[in-house]
Amino acid sequence: MSKVNYMTQEGLDKLKSELVQMRNVERPRISRQIAEARDKGDLSENAEYDAAKEAQGMLEMKIVQLEEVIRNARVIDQSQLDRSKVQVLATVTLKDLKKKSQMKYTLVPESEADFKAKKLSVSSPIAKGIMGKTVGDMVKIQVPNGLLELEIMDIEY
Repeated sequence: MSKVNYMTQEGLDKLKSELVQMRNVERPRISRQIAEARDKGDLSENAEYDAAKEAQGMLEMKIVQLEEVIRNARVIDQSQLDRSKVQVLATVTLKDLKKKSQMKYTLVPESEADFKAKKLSVSSPIAKGIMGKTVGDMVKIQVPNGLLELEIMDIEY
């Protein structure tokens, strides 16, 4: 049984675009490389041919994996989420009680996490610690750097 992949419409569109790129740009490029290497003669000692065939195998494996992820994708319907609690797709403002600083993160499916863009995976320690909480709740979360003490200041969708 395949694993269901929950994601946003934006994340699904990005994966579909990546798949189109692989099929329509990368696959023909590698095929040309194989043809050019084949034209150079003896294949038994042709490193360019071996490298191109290996690249082709890796690309086909990636295509199959991406097709599987897309096939099992389920777009999260934001209208069905309880907006009073922290859930996937929530943008949460947190206050670090020790440092007196605030941070703002959007909780996203694991496949869409991007720390630089302030998108936290729902499977991260912080996200797990605040999931289901409401504004005003205080949580203690064990992270690699130690214990974080956070207060949930705001939840937006």
